[in-house]
Amino acid sequence: MSVDAVGIKRRGRGARQAARAVRDTTMLPALKRKMPVTELMDAEQVRKIDAASMDILENVGVQFRDDIAIADWKRAGAKVVGDRVYLDRALVRALIATIPATFTYHARNPANNLPFGNDHAMFIPMTGAPFVRDLDDKRRNPTLEDLGNFHKLAHMLPAMHSSAHHIVEPYDHPISQRHLRITYSSMKHSDKTFMGMTTSPKNAEDVLDMCDILFGDGFIDSHPVVTGNCNGNSPLVWDETMLGAMRALCKRNQPVLCSPFVLGGANTPASVAPTVAQLNAEALSALAYTQVIRKGCPAIYGHYLSTVSMKSGAPMAGTPEISMMNMMIGQMARFYDVPWRTSNTLGGSKTFDAQAGYESATTLMSVMMSGANYIWHSAGWNEAGMHCSTAKFIVDAEQCAMAYRMAEGVRWDDFDEALAAVADVGPGGHYLGHPHTLENFQRAFFMPEMFDNNSIEQWQAEGGVEINERALQRARDMLNDYEEPKLDAGVNEALLDYIARRERDIPAADALNQDH
Repeated sequence: MSVDAVGIKRRGRGARQAARAVRDTTMLPALKRKMPVTELMDAEQVRKIDAASMDILENVGVQFRDDIAIADWKRAGAKVVGDRVYLDRALVRALIATIPATFTYHARNPANNLPFGNDHAMFIPMTGAPFVRDLDDKRRNPTLEDLGNFHKLAHMLPAMHSSAHHIVEPYDHPISQRHLRITYSSMKHSDKTFMGMTTSPKNAEDVLDMCDILFGDGFIDSHPVVTGNCNGNSPLVWDETMLGAMRALCKRNQPVLCSPFVLGGANTPASVAPTVAQLNAEALSALAYTQVIRKGCPAIYGHYLSTVSMKSGAPMAGTPEISMMNMMIGQMARFYDVPWRTSNTLGGSKTFDAQAGYESATTLMSVMMSGANYIWHSAGWNEAGMHCSTAKFIVDAEQCAMAYRMAEGVRWDDFDEALAAVADVGPGGHYLGHPHTLENFQRAFFMPEMFDNNSIEQWQAEGGVEINERALQRARDMLNDYEEPKLDAGVNEALLDYIARRERDIPAADALNQDH
């Protein structure tokens, strides 16, 4: 490396070319947002939503369809009539005040630990797809191998901060045993943080047992390592399965996404602000319950947010109302000083086409402007979540990297050097060969690899390949280059022994109850 006359360090051309030839799969740090958030509501409107939500909790109540939860709420001092819980606003405020505003996610590889909350954010791939669009762009039932491939890609894509869990459903394994293989795949193929299955309380306990094996007995009781999602049944219902899984995770100090499942206009009022008021009440009721379970345990204000077409009843993505509601929910979460989750890059298209791109880009932009912390469904989602598209998974991840760069804000560290280049070049010149450009061009402006910006002649000469096939080829290349972050041999053996034992414990009739 040399230093030229204006004091700019220069690397040789060969070194720069060699650096560009190697794909960097190092995970980006947790996003520390410097871009201002968009706040649609003024302070009075925030208080109006809060007051409306508290009125719902006090006067309409929330159904907790679970005997243990009902007993817990009675001990906490709530008014309970049957399975309906009426929550006094003072009680709710006292409980949610004990939720940590920030914490650190601990990964198998400490280099991938993530500060979380306030202005820190992370991107998580989609989960739950019953179908896959595979490496040949064929829509079909997924297998455990397909799931493993997505976990490998999530491990290699820098903007993905988690390997999630069941990105696609592995149909080649029985329903009652899938959670074991899904969790093992998340742990084996990536050393980033991951999600835990909450499909039953016992399944959640199995995940926690496997976390004890991975991290060492007792580590997770003081270190968040895995995220569970608990969906509410809007309007105003929490069921036994979700509440049991919530208890399992909270008792072990693991974060839970308290997520009302909103289909705006179908299970909420057909209006934006009242929908947010109902959703807010639902989320607060679950957030408060986490603190009844274990005071001070981490919890995340969640939601799944869609609007419903009044022509067909189908869920929609990328609508203006979804963007507005994301911004409003961000304000409410900050009002209560709790971290929050949203859904990203959603789309209803059946293929990776212009509709998929527009819907996803609209959602991504509003999510970034809303200031979300846990940005889920950030890669692969299409067909209203019915399939995970391999091609879209790759492009979405690059879009998240672009959004990451935007949210980092303007860099000022080379301001004086770059201004010096203006004097060097002078009127009528160009900057392409200037030392500052040669040193900084890779970081100056984001250069997407999945988008083609060449002339049409060059594009045609190179085969006229469109983005879907470019992305599929990138996925194939990445999987060929994948290097497994090996588990400790003893830990790996213990995990496999646990899986084998639990699979023996699960009744054979349950194990054969497969869903196609």
